[in-house]
Amino acid sequence: MPIAPPSVPERAVRRWLEEVVIGLGLCPFAAPPWRRGAVRLMVSDADDALELLADLQSELVRLDATDPRDLETTLVILPRLFAAFEDFNQFLDPVDALLERFDWMGRFQIASFHPDYRFADAADDDAGNLTNRSPYPILHLIREESVSLAIAHFPDTNNIPQRNIARMQALTETERIRLFSYLFVTPNA
Repeated sequence: MPIAPPSVPERAVRRWLEEVVIGLGLCPFAAPPWRRGAVRLMVSDADDALELLADLQSELVRLDATDPRDLETTLVILPRLFAAFEDFNQFLDPVDALLERFDWMGRFQIASFHPDYRFADAADDDAGNLTNRSPYPILHLIREESVSLAIAHFPDTNNIPQRNIARMQALTETERIRLFSYLFVTPNA
């Protein structure tokens, strides 16, 4: 059976991972599992919160049952949900409840990315927001054990956020448009 080509959302997220997250070194832990093919990109067809919670549960079960050497982490891409960042951000409470319900707290954590991501108390146009601005809403399922191992081998993890913000602030306008082209697309253009 032939393998289906990557979807538009998957291609966009793959590019973002390679050029922004790994390319700019925003996550110093991302390159090794990416290079060995242990990062799963899952495009969810969910168009409501309950369907998405079921998708997340399935992906967490898959992650929990798979050796980290084969599957380190999963990015769940949400092309049909949460166009508004506020709605996406509010959905993180049910996500946490899912982790608690299945006793996954302390074993998994979920990071969030969105095209309109905005850190608390940051202005919408603050360059630091770019560190979490992805082409689509994404929920990143991460093994706590993997985070602990990565931190043990990486010096000065506490300064990663400040370093990333400085990196985003140092980008020229041309670099921002190239790397984050999805943020500069106007409807019906």
